[in-house]
Amino acid sequence: MRTQVANEVQAYFLDNQTVVGTLWETEGDRIRCYACGHRCLIGEGLRGICKVRFNREGQLRVPFGYVAGLQCDPVEKKPFFHVYPSSDALTFGMLGCDLHCSYCQNWVTSQALRDPAANPPTRPTTADQLVAAAVGERARLVVSSYNEPLITAEWAVAVFQQALAAGLECAFVSNGNATPEVLDFLRPWIKAYKVDLKSFEDRHYRELGGTLENITATIRMVHERAIWLEVVTLVIPGFNDSEKELRQAARFLASVSKDIPWHVTGFHQDYRMTDPDDTDPRALIRAAEIGMEEGLRFVYSGNRPGQVGEWENTRCPSCRATLIERFGFLVRSYRITDDGRCPDCQTVIPGIWHDQAQQVKTGDLSAYSGRLPRALRLTR
Repeated sequence: MRTQVANEVQAYFLDNQTVVGTLWETEGDRIRCYACGHRCLIGEGLRGICKVRFNREGQLRVPFGYVAGLQCDPVEKKPFFHVYPSSDALTFGMLGCDLHCSYCQNWVTSQALRDPAANPPTRPTTADQLVAAAVGERARLVVSSYNEPLITAEWAVAVFQQALAAGLECAFVSNGNATPEVLDFLRPWIKAYKVDLKSFEDRHYRELGGTLENITATIRMVHERAIWLEVVTLVIPGFNDSEKELRQAARFLASVSKDIPWHVTGFHQDYRMTDPDDTDPRALIRAAEIGMEEGLRFVYSGNRPGQVGEWENTRCPSCRATLIERFGFLVRSYRITDDGRCPDCQTVIPGIWHDQAQQVKTGDLSAYSGRLPRALRLTR
């Protein structure tokens, strides 16, 4: 492809690991891609902003049949706190992203073909192999993550189709720069969707390669499609941590639904953002308080196990009883009834819960190491 990439050798191999995609249509002598909010109009021999979707002979070629990241993660790491607590999620990712965040923790996969230092190995695989690995690990979910999964949505759906046939549930962990077309494409296959709300200032989003309007529209669209939604804001000192901006973000989420869980998580220095200090736990507690003050019923502070008090736990919005006690990825206690209610006041707690409380794995701190992500080896 004539569009510049950071690693021509890597691009050559990735371009041969593609199929003709679904999320596009012809406009004159070019192609309009609908996988993400950029809606790239791509000429012959050129790439979209993501670098991994490209026009070859009038057809959109898209990534297919490989993984660059593969782990069995606790579902709490996604983070989903209202989706089958204590379950495992086989999580796979490919290469590429439609944004270029300077603090990306997955930059080795997300910035491939954009940053010459991002040159991770990839493994050819099949959907059947991934699903067999999930079943072997006794995972409850299969999740597309690590890179931006919207730009590899065709591959994700191919995996999800096999996963659902095997009795597994599926989810997306995304930056939220979506389109109605891609959400409708995903909707039959996914149970839950996590969106990163990275800022509530459009100028900040433009620094990252996107727009605030696209992300807020995605949040609305996911909710309208009755896909379970959780939202994460990484609180970065000096970037998006002002009380005004946090309050605007929380107020917006509450206007969509007060039942959307909002995770305010702690920044640590990574990739090209090494100037700000790591987020102080007190700042995360204050951010969570702001969320509650703006009417959200479920707000969590993350990435600081044991340092944010009750803000790791799920509490009943009516009587404030603690329903799920957590330490990081570990569920220490679980009290939600089998029909999804608070046992003390019978308030319905929105989420995707286990059919029986006994399916929840709980433990004390000695069990924490057992809730850490683990790498997987695929069988042929």
